[in-house]
Amino acid sequence: MNAAFPLGRSALRDLPGAELVLAGLDALAALGANSDGERRSPVRSPNEPAAGAPDAPAPEFPIEALLVAIGAQRLRRAGVPVPEVPGLPDQPELALYEAVARQHPAGDAHSRYNALVRRLVSFERAVEALSARMARAEV
Repeated sequence: MNAAFPLGRSALRDLPGAELVLAGLDALAALGANSDGERRSPVRSPNEPAAGAPDAPAPEFPIEALLVAIGAQRLRRAGVPVPEVPGLPDQPELALYEAVARQHPAGDAHSRYNALVRRLVSFERAVEALSARMARAEV
């Protein structure tokens, strides 16, 4: 589809699941680079071991950022600019599930994870349909 999405964020806000995807895009953009162009990484607690240390836990990304990482390829194909962020987990699905489980230790992590993924898929389908309509209108 289009390399650059021709609509602004206002058009995306009306799509189902947009609040999660837009928050994830914002989180990835914030993690992507600071004003000097240097890469940022997820925030660590001062008590955590340094990155790369044997006991260092994996960095924690916001749930919304992990959700967008899951759909990044499909979103990019639809024309949504998804920032490249170094250090994202190789398996964002697993990282998302673990993050949800940390926030919902009472045992409803599985249903919450599935709900998030359904919202992402709804957004992906809607943005693909919007992009296709725009492409037809340009002809």
